[in-house]
Amino acid sequence: MTTPVLEDIDSDFARPDKDVLDRLAKLPAANIGDAMDRLGIADSAIQAIWPGARLAGPAFTVWTRPGDNQGIHRALQLARPGDVIVVSGGGDESRALLGELIGERAINLGLAGFAVDGAARDAEALGEIGMPVFARAVTPAGPYKNGPSRLGTPISFGGVPVLPGDIIIGDSDGVVVIPRDQATAVAEAAEGVFADETNRRAAIIADRH
Repeated sequence: MTTPVLEDIDSDFARPDKDVLDRLAKLPAANIGDAMDRLGIADSAIQAIWPGARLAGPAFTVWTRPGDNQGIHRALQLARPGDVIVVSGGGDESRALLGELIGERAINLGLAGFAVDGAARDAEALGEIGMPVFARAVTPAGPYKNGPSRLGTPISFGGVPVLPGDIIIGDSDGVVVIPRDQATAVAEAAEGVFADETNRRAAIIADRH
């Protein structure tokens, strides 16, 4: 019996409109999550690996065997400037799937950053070069590079489904995933949440005086 082979989906998928992406990038991940009825929020263990990192861009998806980063190297050859490489790595924390060298290559390619359901390393160095990386853990242990991997397929990332072209937003609270076909509606709703919270905060501060 022959085992079926899963083929990569075309990497030339639709990306969100830049103006909608820019609007979402200005908003806190918490406000976006509230606007999506608290859905689309990745596992809270997935966090920025250096302080102040922010992430915003369309998802270029990678599905890889735990502890193996062959797929990330392949993704670097196909992802477009502004993309976020989103890796479904099985939540494995024993092997870092990327570090400073991949970060440097990503800067040269104009990528927006990485979101990894797995581990990363070289956190301080990635912060120094300004490459946003969100991951489940940090470890010095390096990865295998044998595969298999799939690019541009639907994946599960921190318990959230991600399709190629969905919008990834990350900040100090964690990562949210916005379906591309709902981006405009989510941006409008999240802007409303932000305005409401801003007004309520101002009222609370006014009560102190």
